[in-house]
Amino acid sequence: MPSSTAAKSETPIVSMEHIYKIFNPGSVNEVVLFQDFNLQIARGSFVSVVGSNGSGKTTMLNLLCGSLSPDEGKIFVQGKDITKLREYERSRFLGRVFQDPASGTCPQLTILENMALADQKQGHYRLRPGVNRKRAAFYQEQLSLLHLGLEDKLEVSVGSLSGGQRQALALLIATMTPIDLLILDEHTAALDPRSSETVMELTQRIVQEKQITTLMVTHNLKFAIGFGDRLLMMHRGHVVLDAADAQKDALDVKDLTDRFNEISIEDGN
Repeated sequence: MPSSTAAKSETPIVSMEHIYKIFNPGSVNEVVLFQDFNLQIARGSFVSVVGSNGSGKTTMLNLLCGSLSPDEGKIFVQGKDITKLREYERSRFLGRVFQDPASGTCPQLTILENMALADQKQGHYRLRPGVNRKRAAFYQEQLSLLHLGLEDKLEVSVGSLSGGQRQALALLIATMTPIDLLILDEHTAALDPRSSETVMELTQRIVQEKQITTLMVTHNLKFAIGFGDRLLMMHRGHVVLDAADAQKDALDVKDLTDRFNEISIEDGN
């Protein structure tokens, strides 16, 4: 199936239209990943994306965030064409949490300083102090939602936190200001099982409380099944499975592994 349609009938908050992406064009290493790829995401939806390496999951995220540009096609968020916006411009309305806990925060700065920077990302920086300590009470209130005791550690360096704590903080920072789309890029992959469960439960709570449209790429099939209202499986730049609501609820991990096996056999592996 070359494209995916919206899981819900309302106007999509995100739309990728007729996307083409070729890597190393004209060389022996040319890879045609996306050919007329289309994806719509409904407002308020939580979409989980699975797929083998090279299926296009990360490329799709990079195209949405602006770290890659499509060769052809357009990308819309809230009906606005963002195809030519730079990555830093998109960060004002897109939040992203990376696989590496070190990527979403600045380890040399304190929790307070990290949160102050995130607090100002939708504004304009001027010659003024980077930290408004009058906001400290608000930051503590936000940190208390994590139930990790970080509200009492505003002056602690983020680099001294555990991986799970840093990822929870990165998730909070990414959603502290209003955003149109939260992108979770394998955000539990580098964590131990217990921390992964904690971060996923926190993710679910934040997404529901703030009603944030979310796109999560994961290799954890249990998480893909257990969280969200829509599931996509990608293979070689195509969506080969698109299950939403009751259809998704009926899936189990074996259904996904069976589909992966079918794909592997079709590819001659």
